[in-house]
Amino acid sequence: MLVLHDYFRSSAGYRVRIALNLKGVAYVRQEVPLLENAQRGPAHLLRNPQGLVPALEAEGHVFTQSLAILDWLDARYPDPRLIPAEPIARADALARAMVIGMDVHPINNLRVMRYLEQQLEAAADARSAWTAHWMAEGFSALEALARNLRHDGPFLGGAAPDISDCFLVPQLFNARRFAVPLDAYPLLLRAEAAALALPPVAAAHPDRVAPGA
Repeated sequence: MLVLHDYFRSSAGYRVRIALNLKGVAYVRQEVPLLENAQRGPAHLLRNPQGLVPALEAEGHVFTQSLAILDWLDARYPDPRLIPAEPIARADALARAMVIGMDVHPINNLRVMRYLEQQLEAAADARSAWTAHWMAEGFSALEALARNLRHDGPFLGGAAPDISDCFLVPQLFNARRFAVPLDAYPLLLRAEAAALALPPVAAAHPDRVAPGA
């Protein structure tokens, strides 16, 4: 049995839940309460020395970093594929995912926001402006990439979601939490709506897995 250590509102954990659900892979969730700093506790640091979530225990190994986890899942459970096999399509899908996974999410996550508040003494409105700026920059680029896609499907991946959809859905969830305007990104919203209409994706939503839900 796979064990996923994550936090219900973690974007990176949400991505992995979507992928696991789309592939129909059974797993058990273990909540790591980030607001209580459980990710910095000794037990979790043994799983992931970075003190981050998610961490996936599977087949005697602990996998960390959501992109690496999704890549392993695609190799181990290839149906349905989330990372295309064809080289150009693969590179394009990974590039879309990395707009969020490398350039947007890391500078808006909890540890960065805490540093801005506690070390740099940035006020709440300044932190909100920081979040909105970097999300808007990433979403604008991703919307432009979506306009260049050569398919008619509703997802960023075409007729079916791919790895970039797995990254997109959690980031739009975060954007709404921080009241980031989204009207300028109709193609991203279309992809999100198509993904959330799928029961496996809907089941991964933070509201569905939150403690006490």
